[in-house]
Amino acid sequence: MAVEVFNRYESKFLIDESVYKIIQTELLRYMELDEYNKKHELYTICNIYYDTKDNVLIRKSLSKPKYKEKLRLRAYGVPKEDSKVYLEIKKKFCGVVNKRRTTLKLNEAYSFVETGIKPEYKEYMNRQVLNEIDYMLKFYELEPKLYLAYDRKALFSKESRDLRITFDTNIRTRREELKLESGDYGTQLLENGKWLMEVKAEKSVPLWLSKLLSENNIYKTSFSKYGKEYQKYLNSKEEKKGEVVKCLNHFSIQRQPALQYQ
Repeated sequence: MAVEVFNRYESKFLIDESVYKIIQTELLRYMELDEYNKKHELYTICNIYYDTKDNVLIRKSLSKPKYKEKLRLRAYGVPKEDSKVYLEIKKKFCGVVNKRRTTLKLNEAYSFVETGIKPEYKEYMNRQVLNEIDYMLKFYELEPKLYLAYDRKALFSKESRDLRITFDTNIRTRREELKLESGDYGTQLLENGKWLMEVKAEKSVPLWLSKLLSENNIYKTSFSKYGKEYQKYLNSKEEKKGEVVKCLNHFSIQRQPALQYQ
């Protein structure tokens, strides 16, 4: 059964394709591939992010508060209506990430968020997390805002599962057809050849990893997939607004000078 509740620290790094290829061999000395990646080079994760009508959650997140939270629906690959998916709350407080999720069938998850009525409990669900999501849905009026998918490679430490490193690429988003079953297409969020590397650890990272990052000039950055998309979305709206203003100015009737009579 997948882990449904955990706390950890997360550090993010944006790297190029060349750096990604260089560090893979070194990482496999200390880590092993995720079960998904033992069968496929990459696997696809698809998400629906929920927010209020005026985007309170993402706006608050971008202000970098000590505490922030989000609700998302996650599937591995493109699901069908009766496929099992994860509805999860992700919280961050003073740098510590807490993720709490429950397994649901896709149609159960949609219904729960849309109506605010908890599904009838089944053995594959996490009762406590259902209650927490129920509270969040009552506190906020949430609606689907963004579809976001990416292709992932993940590794775990051979010594323990406390250390996990993921590499995400081909991050694509859309703000229409906000259904997981509609396919994993979308607009590219980053330039070609860019990877988002995330180091996820319950404790401090090992010395060998710190050395590897330093030797390859890999530096920590602040990055949120949803946050990056929202900023691009706002910029796009401003650009369109500017184009409309230019258009109106171009076709506006200029005041004519008064006729002078002799």
